[in-house]
Amino acid sequence: MTTKIYYGKQSINKTDLKSVNDSLKKRMITNGSYVNKFENLCKLKLKAKFAVSCNSGTSALFMAFLAIGLKKNDVVIMPAVNFIASANMAKVSGAKIFFADIDYNTGQISPQSIIDCLKKNKIKKVKAIISMYMGGYPRFIEDLYKLKKKLNCYLIEDACHAFGASYEINKKKFKIGSCLHSDICTFSFHPLKSITTGEGGLITTNKRSIANKIRLYRSHNIQKKFFYWDYSVNDVGFNFRLSDINCALGYSQLKRLNQFVGKRKKIYDIYKTEFSLESQIKIIEPEKNTNSSYHLVIALINFKKLKMTKSAFLKKLIKKNIYCQFHYIPIFNFKNFKIKNKSQFTNSNLYYDNALSLPVYPDLNIKNVYKIITEIKKLIKN
Repeated sequence: MTTKIYYGKQSINKTDLKSVNDSLKKRMITNGSYVNKFENLCKLKLKAKFAVSCNSGTSALFMAFLAIGLKKNDVVIMPAVNFIASANMAKVSGAKIFFADIDYNTGQISPQSIIDCLKKNKIKKVKAIISMYMGGYPRFIEDLYKLKKKLNCYLIEDACHAFGASYEINKKKFKIGSCLHSDICTFSFHPLKSITTGEGGLITTNKRSIANKIRLYRSHNIQKKFFYWDYSVNDVGFNFRLSDINCALGYSQLKRLNQFVGKRKKIYDIYKTEFSLESQIKIIEPEKNTNSSYHLVIALINFKKLKMTKSAFLKKLIKKNIYCQFHYIPIFNFKNFKIKNKSQFTNSNLYYDNALSLPVYPDLNIKNVYKIITEIKKLIKN
């Protein structure tokens, strides 16, 4: 039986199983010791003052919006190409959402695309900008931070792809999640991300007031009083907690983060080298003075020149048991976010037509990497 090669897969070992098993023996399997251990290790790794775990990257975004006081008719600017969660959570908050076109060669919004969005829509006041590091490749950080200060708005990093990534400014190194050039950073620990907690998310910030609000939103907004059975509730709250079981897995996984990223980079380097002489395919590269998490290996392929649609290309690869993916359908294509003039998003449309995510995960067999490369080269040359 031929093995199917998926674009992503979690990596679980005996240490992970031992950690989860240990959590099950504790008195508390929610709000227990592993929650604190995991959050503290995240703070240490990311160099942030505060780290709050939650049950998903979507919950992380929603609580970030609540923490900055996002309300009806507040303006939020975000990439036109991203996972639907950021737009959904902003919409639930009642905000006015404006999509900025992306940079085709990176799949990300740039300061210029935000400025163009402001001018085109005659926007005078912005509540928040949502940046997103497509594939785990940090970009435009210093310039986005300057723009945030100029507009006097919040900058929230949707770093669900970028756990383990870093960047340099003026020869100083910073971790994505340190929040030294943003207000809040959100992460996802979905099984296909850099590390996994099964499902889960994280919010980092250096602002105590924001961290305190998020901790309250995470657990029904309950504020304990002197006696453990007595409490007050002064605002809305939710059950967005991450259990001790999930955090035990995350705690074990986090200790292997560098190993995971290193294996992903090795696979990325093979793709980059092998496709370097192919004029019809371009692998998106990390920006100078940054280190990627290599969550995705993104290939830009001119399918129009190949006289083939992306869907047809994917179907041919599936016949060879190779399952690629693409990230993402532009948000303005969905019913709740429909825009009449889609042609204004030239780069977003072209990116969606051409971008393909190649298989990459720590346990991917190198022989299978070369099989993927061989099959793609055949399709490009035929």
